[in-house]
Amino acid sequence: MKENFNPNLYHGKHKSKNFFEGWYFKIVDKKNDYKLAIIPGVSYGNDKSDHHCFIQVINGKESNFNYLSYNINDFKYNNSKFRVCINSNIFTLRSMNLSIAYNNLNIHGNLIFKNLVKWPDSIINPGSMGFYNYLKFMECYSQVCVLNGSIVGDLNINGVNIDFTGGKIYIEKNWGKSFPKSWLWIQSNSFKSRKASVSCSIGTIPFPIKNFTGFLIGVTLENDFYSFTTINHSKINIQHFGDDISLTVTKKNLKLTLKTFTNQKDFLVLKAPNKGSMKSTVKETINGQVYILLEDTKLNKKIFEDIGLSAGIEYGGNFSELFK
Repeated sequence: MKENFNPNLYHGKHKSKNFFEGWYFKIVDKKNDYKLAIIPGVSYGNDKSDHHCFIQVINGKESNFNYLSYNINDFKYNNSKFRVCINSNIFTLRSMNLSIAYNNLNIHGNLIFKNLVKWPDSIINPGSMGFYNYLKFMECYSQVCVLNGSIVGDLNINGVNIDFTGGKIYIEKNWGKSFPKSWLWIQSNSFKSRKASVSCSIGTIPFPIKNFTGFLIGVTLENDFYSFTTINHSKINIQHFGDDISLTVTKKNLKLTLKTFTNQKDFLVLKAPNKGSMKSTVKETINGQVYILLEDTKLNKKIFEDIGLSAGIEYGGNFSELFK
């Protein structure tokens, strides 16, 4: 029950099949040159022989992807705080200790995360999903753990030392049975003009009466936080142009515009869960860009305008359904 109030915690304590949980750590160096997404997770499919834990590694610098599969017994977690271990790799809200030696991939080092910016929440609306965390029939749950933060430390990647000090960290997680039937995701915290971040998730949500399009969009500017979500009755309009999208979302006097810019060759095919098994796929790049414009329409005032670099952009399922 306590994981409902603290969505960062592991939710699979009493799960033995048709369940997945994964944590997404995106790190970018100070120069926006070297970027990695490290995704530890656990997979409980219907067949016990398929149960395993894993680490997915996206290397934006080299434009490659690795899926590292481990015995399910290599997965450990903490009941009272966000701390998961896979083999010798340790992941927490404030650090990541990697000791990967898997086929031709070697990553070793320790990173410390500081100045963490979290999604504001409450007991009634815990985490970024709010009261949806209390609904037991959802096929997929999502939590933005860290919208923005800074990094101290370096990693040795295949014999090359990469300094991530002064870079950016973003952390989120997903858990449940399967990813949505269709979804898209946009994220960046690498802006030049101000300390800012944006996280945007949109997906088809199955509900007992009727499916609907749900969304969670959070923007931070220095110490200010702006949320546009299904829960707070924001209104959204989405268009797509090939692999890029343009969306506008409004809430009262606020209007947010996001536009993505990607290169098709930068997209990689990752594994995604279906009934707990990692047998589906998803397209993702961490080399995109996202244009952001936040306005106060009542005052006819531009609050923020910039382009976010090293943007994570992901499409899954039949995502064209989101534009109907």
